[in-house]
Amino acid sequence: MAKTPEKTETAPQPPAAATPASDPTQAQRAQQAQQLNIDASKAQACYSNFCRVTGTPEELIIDFGLNSQPMGVPTEAIPVTQRIIVNYFTAKRMLAALHMSVQRHEAAFGVLETDVQKRVKPGVGR
Repeated sequence: MAKTPEKTETAPQPPAAATPASDPTQAQRAQQAQQLNIDASKAQACYSNFCRVTGTPEELIIDFGLNSQPMGVPTEAIPVTQRIIVNYFTAKRMLAALHMSVQRHEAAFGVLETDVQKRVKPGVGR
């Protein structure tokens, strides 16, 4: 039984400065990139609270894992369960898409504080 694509997703649009209206070639490419057929039937979902980025001159290597010791310096090795390798062009597009997604989230729900010490409330959990 053949699986059909699950749904059509809209790709993030590049910033307005990246597609000037005076350049129809870039505008046409941006228009085409907005609608992509995505077949996620073989995608595996996993949770990660750890990410490490390393690289070579040609590509970035992004490791994901689950840190079971999130406070302080871990005493045990963090098992890396997923590794994504991308070229720098893809990384830059991913950076723009992630940046746009985080901006939308913060506009709706408030600023995300990445410093754990600033998020921890004194006296909680003791």
